[in-house]
Amino acid sequence: MDWLISLATFLVNEILSQPAYLIGLITAAGLIALKKTAGQVVGGGLKATLGFLLIGAGAGLVVSSLAPLGGMIQGATGAQGVIPTNEAIVGIAQDRFGARVAWLMILGFAVALVLARFTPLRYVFLTGHHMLFMATLLTMVLATSGRSSVSVVVVGGLLLGILLVAMPAFAHPWTKRITGNNSIAIGHFGTAGYILSGAAGQFVGRRSRSTEDMKLPEGLRFLRDSMVATALSMVLIHVIMSLVYLAEAGRATAFKAFAAEGGSAATDLGNYVMQSVMQGLKFGIAVAVILFGVRTILGELVPAFQGIAGKLVPGAVPSLDAPIVFPYAQNAVLIGFLASFLGGLVSLALLTWIGHPAFGLALVLPGLVPHFFTGGAAGVYGNATGGRRGAVVGAFLNGVLITFLPALLLKVLGAFGKENTTFGDADFGWLGTLLGNAAKAGATGGTIAMLAIGAVLLGAAILFQKRVVDTGWDPGARRDALLSREASAPAGQATVVVRTHTKIAPPPGAPTPPPPPEGS
Repeated sequence: MDWLISLATFLVNEILSQPAYLIGLITAAGLIALKKTAGQVVGGGLKATLGFLLIGAGAGLVVSSLAPLGGMIQGATGAQGVIPTNEAIVGIAQDRFGARVAWLMILGFAVALVLARFTPLRYVFLTGHHMLFMATLLTMVLATSGRSSVSVVVVGGLLLGILLVAMPAFAHPWTKRITGNNSIAIGHFGTAGYILSGAAGQFVGRRSRSTEDMKLPEGLRFLRDSMVATALSMVLIHVIMSLVYLAEAGRATAFKAFAAEGGSAATDLGNYVMQSVMQGLKFGIAVAVILFGVRTILGELVPAFQGIAGKLVPGAVPSLDAPIVFPYAQNAVLIGFLASFLGGLVSLALLTWIGHPAFGLALVLPGLVPHFFTGGAAGVYGNATGGRRGAVVGAFLNGVLITFLPALLLKVLGAFGKENTTFGDADFGWLGTLLGNAAKAGATGGTIAMLAIGAVLLGAAILFQKRVVDTGWDPGARRDALLSREASAPAGQATVVVRTHTKIAPPPGAPTPPPPPEGS
């Protein structure tokens, strides 16, 4: 029995939880199904792996750049509380529940493939680390409620499999609005924030121009380069916050802000300011690396995926990590990050004023990493349906979600609720809170309630797929029609002609729409 546990742990920790390996193997399998040569199979699989490693390298640079900034913000505001970090809480839980997480994840992935094959939900979830995060959350909720190991694995595996096909379906109309075709789906457990952002964009942004249509003065045309604009914006943020932190904490403490991870303490004020400038520039590099990685993986994975789709899951759509949408609206990524972070600050103030005193909710500090990745993606979704206004409002609401939901989640995690960290993305919050409260109904009643929640999610996703996704509903169609009428109004009639987002041109290497069916 020990060797089975060791094998399961190896598969989860060394392969299935490593998205680069998972994507490389799937790409290679697709190329084999397409009867490519051995060289093409090896080259395509390796290039897809390298593309995901590029995304990981960029994400690592983002984390290292934002970590000192987060410390300065905390030091300047004096707030103490929980900082949501998926990797941290997963690492803590692995010490107690490692084997159960491994089996749950394997069963969940198998259930997801079966559902993708035999239901209309033809989505294959390829974001390996998020599968691991969700498997860990389900294990924590089920195990801390006193259930046996078998019950944890079986019930959790069924729920995980449902989530892996249901969540991409719920977001797919908005995802297709971004990409312009059906080639990819979103496979990231911040889906609730993306749907909310896209819906908010529909509501508030009927006449708002796209973030990508920003007209700059001639002297500021260099800001059209997204890497330059991102780096400059982050340099300003770092410098301003470093000066605020200096005023609050004093030189002795502030000069050590950038000394972590092999850095050195500032020697004087000039060196301190220039260290903050360098951190902002590193952030710009990180975003550029992520975007290049996305383009690389798109160029390899999507053609190869056609091979797997034809063999295992006909009509399958790959569900990929949140940065997959970044190249479609690069200005919206930065706007979304800033708006989401602002939403987190406002929500923190509300928690401090009302939530903590009245309901005993923890103070959830705005973690810059979840706000960058989920907020940036939310900005793209909001921009797709509501232009600049949609990007700002949608991402702000995402920031509110990923502040309040983790605070509620902590109430149902038992001893883990006393840790200084928790899960940071929206779907972990609402699902964990829902399941945690259902588990309180007892061993049998709680299990029935949780399986009922899974069944409702699956049924709703299938219905949504048939009635909304498959019918081709476009969440921005009404806005496009309105703007089209305004643009074509007779001369002399008072109109407001606004350039806006209709279909964003895909980045280099992005998948092209499939050919129309014969006879259409």
